[in-house]
Amino acid sequence: MYDINFYMKYDELLQSLDSEKPINIDELEFLLNNIRNKEPVIYNIETTNRCNMRCKMCPRTTMMTRHIEDINRETFINILKQIKPHSQEDWAKWKAFCENKYHIFESDMSENHFFLYIIPKVIQLHGYGDPLLDKNMPEYVKILKEYGFSSYFSCNPANIDLDATYQMLESGLDYIKYSIESVDDAVHKQIRGKASDFSRSFEKIKQVINYKHEHSLNTTIVITMLDLNRTNQKEDYDKLLGAFKDLDVYIYLKSEDCQWYRKDFHGTHSIHWSEVCKHPWMSMTIKSNGEATMCMEDFNNEIILGNANTESLYDIWNGKKYDEFRRQHLRASDKIKCVCECDMKLIGDCLQIHE
Repeated sequence: MYDINFYMKYDELLQSLDSEKPINIDELEFLLNNIRNKEPVIYNIETTNRCNMRCKMCPRTTMMTRHIEDINRETFINILKQIKPHSQEDWAKWKAFCENKYHIFESDMSENHFFLYIIPKVIQLHGYGDPLLDKNMPEYVKILKEYGFSSYFSCNPANIDLDATYQMLESGLDYIKYSIESVDDAVHKQIRGKASDFSRSFEKIKQVINYKHEHSLNTTIVITMLDLNRTNQKEDYDKLLGAFKDLDVYIYLKSEDCQWYRKDFHGTHSIHWSEVCKHPWMSMTIKSNGEATMCMEDFNNEIILGNANTESLYDIWNGKKYDEFRRQHLRASDKIKCVCECDMKLIGDCLQIHE
């Protein structure tokens, strides 16, 4: 989830500011805090950072050094007790906003539709790990449903355990995204590592789809391919579309989100990656060890803003560490990794701000 009310209010605030006219950092900080919800909104809970893939586009492959661990079950439940879903009234306003600003409607299917209509309402259960390797995932999906939240995670279909997946579907899993990079097994392994493939994964996905239909379940099966700027990218994606033709899936080509890592800046079609970063004011990420970090992209937990094992989310979200982090975003400070290890623009990069 992310705070859709802040997102809409920020858009109004941005329109009221003159990007050519310098603004004082204290004034801007005041304006942003004035529209920021004091109650935290959780973007994602990384239940595990285990992964058996060696994806060439993921900094986890060569740069992650933190310990491999799963989130504490009690911490997971305690997090849910401290947050709440968006109200129907707020969601109605959000739909109107998306239609008017982006001309994207709830019935559409695309990368930007996924970001605008699905990500805001789900608790994302992945981070820098594959949730299919977390044995507690069926229970977590059930717990989320009991607390009134929609659930979603992205994973590698080569890791599908059919029994566990069926349990998750029966427990009310709302969305599951399978990442596929090629219909050619050899190419797939070049991109995501030896543990990956297409052929076996495709057969398992079809079994999951059949199980969903046979038991009249409502999980949306999402298929994505990353746009890695490959020479045969469109051809491979067209073949993927052909493979899933007439199957009940939500499918789209996804913009690459760690272009800084491969140093291959080929642009994006994503609203999320082309707009300014709002995360310090609209969402919080909890990692597998319970630490609250700047966002889901902090693969090594280098900017730690609190600990959900020992602190309330409210205290973390409204604490001094978060305040300083937000101010660093406004300065576009070269002291934080957001400047050099993320593709998103900081507010300080887009507005003329002075101390």
